[in-house]
Amino acid sequence: MFTINRFTGITSLIIFFLSGIIYAGTTGKIAGKIIDQNTGEPLAGANILVVGTNYGAAADFEGEYYIINIPPGVYELKASMIGYTSIVVENVRVSVDQTTKISFELAEESYEISNIIVTASKPIVQKDLTSTEAKISGEQISMLPLEDVASVVNLQAGVVDGHFRGGRGNEVKYLIDGVPVNDAYSGTSSLSAEVNSIQEIQVLTGTFNAEYGEALSGVVNQVTKIAGDNYEGEFSFYSGDYISTNNDLFTNIDAIKPFDVHSFQGNLSGPVPGLGDLLKFFISGRYNYDDGYLYGKRVFNPSDSSNFSANSPEDWYVGATGDNSNVPMNFNRRLSLQGKLAVNLGSGKGIVFTGLYQDQTYKDYNHQYKLNPDGDYTRYEKSYLGIASYTLVLSNSAFIDFVASGIRSEYKQYVYEDPLDPRYVNPERKSDVSGNAFLTGGTENWHFNHTTTSFTAKTDATWQFDKKNQIKTGVEFQYHNLDYTDFQIVIDAASDFKPSLPERGAFNYNTYTANPYQFAAFIQDKIEFDYLIINAGLRFDYFEPDGEFINDPNKINLLDEYQPPFPDSLLSKAEPKFQLSPRIGISYPITDRGAIHISYGHFFQIPPFENLYRNPNFRIPLTGDFPANIGNTIGNTDLEPQQTIMYEIGLQQALSDVLGITVTGYYKDIRNLLSTEIYIKNEFRKFSKLVNKDYGSVKGVTLSFEKRFSGGFGATLDYTFQVAKGNASDPNDAFDKAQANPPIEINKQLVYLDWDRTHSLNFTFTAGVPGDYIASLIGRLGSGLPYTPSLQNQRTGLENSDNKPAIYNVDLYITKYLDLGAYKLSIFAKIYNLFDTANELDVFGDTGRAGYSLELTRNQEPPRGVNSIKEFYTRPDFYSAPRQVVLGASIVF
Repeated sequence: MFTINRFTGITSLIIFFLSGIIYAGTTGKIAGKIIDQNTGEPLAGANILVVGTNYGAAADFEGEYYIINIPPGVYELKASMIGYTSIVVENVRVSVDQTTKISFELAEESYEISNIIVTASKPIVQKDLTSTEAKISGEQISMLPLEDVASVVNLQAGVVDGHFRGGRGNEVKYLIDGVPVNDAYSGTSSLSAEVNSIQEIQVLTGTFNAEYGEALSGVVNQVTKIAGDNYEGEFSFYSGDYISTNNDLFTNIDAIKPFDVHSFQGNLSGPVPGLGDLLKFFISGRYNYDDGYLYGKRVFNPSDSSNFSANSPEDWYVGATGDNSNVPMNFNRRLSLQGKLAVNLGSGKGIVFTGLYQDQTYKDYNHQYKLNPDGDYTRYEKSYLGIASYTLVLSNSAFIDFVASGIRSEYKQYVYEDPLDPRYVNPERKSDVSGNAFLTGGTENWHFNHTTTSFTAKTDATWQFDKKNQIKTGVEFQYHNLDYTDFQIVIDAASDFKPSLPERGAFNYNTYTANPYQFAAFIQDKIEFDYLIINAGLRFDYFEPDGEFINDPNKINLLDEYQPPFPDSLLSKAEPKFQLSPRIGISYPITDRGAIHISYGHFFQIPPFENLYRNPNFRIPLTGDFPANIGNTIGNTDLEPQQTIMYEIGLQQALSDVLGITVTGYYKDIRNLLSTEIYIKNEFRKFSKLVNKDYGSVKGVTLSFEKRFSGGFGATLDYTFQVAKGNASDPNDAFDKAQANPPIEINKQLVYLDWDRTHSLNFTFTAGVPGDYIASLIGRLGSGLPYTPSLQNQRTGLENSDNKPAIYNVDLYITKYLDLGAYKLSIFAKIYNLFDTANELDVFGDTGRAGYSLELTRNQEPPRGVNSIKEFYTRPDFYSAPRQVVLGASIVF
């Protein structure tokens, strides 16, 4: 419980650290030196101004200056001094958490010469980079066929389908404008900014600084655009469909409908009319619909009943009442809205209010429902994010950010919203068929609902202590409210075969509310010498789980005698968890064109809350089949934090002013990962309890080339060699093996993890004339992921001892710009999976291929249903999406 004593202790810590937070970086820094062009003497007192902003500085006695707290973007920088000709440097790019070096040589003033204008270029080697990170600007994203943040992230070296450097999928921290947006229930991202509203995406895959917490593998920081002094806007749309020759795999792929995939998006920013000096706004929105490429055929309705019990197919009864129409089974519909209002309070002070809303409806393909598509689940997600931030500028060398935020994530999963809807049918309808047969009736009869609300209060202080030391310190307090409900719709003789609900607290009606909270603090120093850059920090994390756990799972039978609350003799209160995590990174510039970095750090993450509070009534049914993790696994509020120790060494080297190479080696030691411990109820019913027992290790090397856009083209190439091993890929692995017939031995040695792609190669190529036309390609190649060989559902080899086929994919983007005076129009085409490659993402265990199984050659009884065994073993969901072509237009004003 959130007791007064604990609240007092937390408050004391907040007051002690009141100068800072765990506020992830959203600003950068410009620094450099100003000297006399002729004598080389420092020009003390020279003025440096970021044109069009309130940011600026004056050079000290050694001619050195720095400007902090600058939002990411591209700026003009002006240096001036009485008696000298001013210099304006254009195209100065500022990135999050990095120092941009710009130095000036001023010449004595000449009446014939006005301002000197110079164009800056971002250096190939970022000398203050002490661990691996990538920064992708909104401008770069707009020149590539990238639809969302996930596609940008998956393009980075060391990332495989959302897995950062071999970690599990929920080990990544997602931020919007420095504020966490992970759903504490699942550990995954609740919502993301749309690419048309992004200023810069920062992807950290290495040993990130102490200011970033609650992540084992990586951090994704989405910095959104801010309003300018002038009105600006953009509107774009596109539509298209999947166009493929693989009609033997994909049902209905020949029926091309130009509007089956469509998107509308726009943004507008500028000063609020009449209040331009006080208020500025930025608003954006997007509506996106994708009909998907996996279709079912409505041969049956969920209420249909058939009888295949007779020995002769001629005597079978097929009660099909469907209209035989094609029904999308992996569609996705999403609406995103964002608004930002900046209030200028003068003297560099300001308040920014940000709001985001995302509403998504989608289906995940279920092969059994191919002929009865209306009987399967539809999923609904809604997320709301509100942020209020205030910046207090204390001086040119110090500022404090205060941030308050709230995020609410709602998830619902059902067939019909009303659990008593008469369209729900007796689960025996799913037993009308047998063998490898599609369902000829029936519905999924469970409802799943969870809502997570997280409130965060934090403050962050940055102090440029001197020219060499930038100190950041901070505290954060986060309070969560978790509401969860799942229940089974019961239809049997007791309910007169009408939908009814079980009793609350039964094994098939779980509900709980929990209010855990977290506190964290950090201090960090960035030390910058010409010959050495050090990022050193220390982080403290504290977690109060707010829950109880069963003392001895072997006594779970005793709980059946009680209704909650349970006796204290059977349950114990979970203890608070905490950890100190040191982190250090060092960059050593070896020449003016090269730098070596090394880094080391400890990382801490609380397991997703769904694992702490699962099955809160501790009910284990003795019979029956249930959805995964319902009725057979109990949570554990006393779980320890998951931990990782990361090591990294890397080299950046510029080969020319526009060509560079980066080589990085890394190793991760992962401990306290989630697993399951097996118990037996009444001597025959197995169940499991979640514990910290899994472990793993990852080692790898990345090699990156970059050719900056110049001479009409630019390119990048990233290669990753990686070996990711662990004793299990899934926390439920031990329980699943115990349930197998016969039971499978639990791994006593490391095996390849499910997402271990040994070789990955990503490349981009962009050519054209900006403002006239652009053509770009994204290519991905990778070795196959591991799988476990099997025959007739019995393993024939070690776990993950063989590999699926390799994959490759190419996407194309072409756009033509038209100048219409005050407006700029562009027309474009995007082609995803340009060569219509059918990549085999999943395979049959007996062949290692997606298109063929030995089951087709085995002498066996035909399915008792309406399909052939070959139709059932044709799995379109085992393949990647076919070619998608969209055409669209955009107008900028």
